[in-house]
Amino acid sequence: MSNGQEGTRIPLHLPANPDGERADAARNRRLLLAAAKRLIDTQGAAAVTMDAVAREAGVGKGTVFRRFGSRTGLMIALLDHTESEIQQAYLFGPEPLGPGAPPLDRLLAYGRARLKLTADHLDILLEAGATGQHMRHPVAMAAAQHVRILLTQLGFGPRLDVMVVAVQAPLEATAVEHLLHVVGLDVQTIGEQWERTVTTLVAGRADD
Repeated sequence: MSNGQEGTRIPLHLPANPDGERADAARNRRLLLAAAKRLIDTQGAAAVTMDAVAREAGVGKGTVFRRFGSRTGLMIALLDHTESEIQQAYLFGPEPLGPGAPPLDRLLAYGRARLKLTADHLDILLEAGATGQHMRHPVAMAAAQHVRILLTQLGFGPRLDVMVVAVQAPLEATAVEHLLHVVGLDVQTIGEQWERTVTTLVAGRADD
């Protein structure tokens, strides 16, 4: 899927919601995901069991199993849903996150959006046990390609592999958890420090 950036391509990741899904099945899926998100927001990810989600959504437990197969499937679907939203926003949404804004503005907007998503879903992401393998997931690869495109437009290159990882690292769940609960920062301060790091990096490139 092209994002209109000089012929570069970002793989579009779609949520687990196949075309042709019946209206009632789609409605149940949205209902169950919303119920799971409410449980996480109020009680944490550990509270998200198939029984608890069914009760919160007001449906039978069998409906949850038919829709997601397992608790792991439910958690993955919840993350897929939120990830697809941020991807749609940076590919097709309004500026500055979406196309049209200068690349630095877009990169900073992406960082803010990614940090918010990480903070909002921190329990799930930590429970998912983020390892090096998650970097090979289509979602992570699409995000990395987006960052790579913006860095290229900012004049960095040609090999950006380490820089792409470095720019995203403070926005990952384990880093955010450490900064919040060990260092004692709040989300706003993390974002401000990340933005200062990126703008300093870009300014240094402009001075070369």
